[in-house]
Amino acid sequence: MTATLLNAENAMLLILDVQQRLAAAMARRDEVSGSSEFLAAVAGIVGVPVVVTRQYPAGLGDIEPGLAETLAALEAEGLTVDRADKVAFDCFQEPTFRNAVDSTDRRQLIIVGMESHICVTQTAISGLVAGWDVHVVEDGCCSRSERAHLGAMDRLRAAGVVVTCVESVAYELVGEAGTSQFKALLGLVKQRG
Repeated sequence: MTATLLNAENAMLLILDVQQRLAAAMARRDEVSGSSEFLAAVAGIVGVPVVVTRQYPAGLGDIEPGLAETLAALEAEGLTVDRADKVAFDCFQEPTFRNAVDSTDRRQLIIVGMESHICVTQTAISGLVAGWDVHVVEDGCCSRSERAHLGAMDRLRAAGVVVTCVESVAYELVGEAGTSQFKALLGLVKQRG
């Protein structure tokens, strides 16, 4: 498959398992939580639907508070935010998740979340096999060990997944300067630092 640029008309954002108890074990917790919040806000600017998962919430807790606030604000503005609780590591094995993804005509998946070598990898490869154009955000994902994270990114590249970064995703979705969307993105970039 040839790599493609993201397009706001064809993309959806998948935020996998950015949960309080799981995040507590991550060395890059703040970076990944912040990247997830940032891309959720970008999704709001450009009208990209969002699907959020929680892996075994009874054991791993709820969504990180900052991300939960960002998602609630998006919903208040009318953006579609679907939620799916799961026990399968591959999100495509959860019918609620699969229905949310299948219910759109969008063919590009942008994936952020935890953990890179488990749920992110299994979901990305399943999406690729099923025919989606899959983009995994390297600085929007993490594992408990950096070695596992980097190994997962290498595996995904070899499989044909596009491995990208937060700002590349944001600027591809906005597409051009001089628009109200671009000005809103600049505001988010400045806040992010």
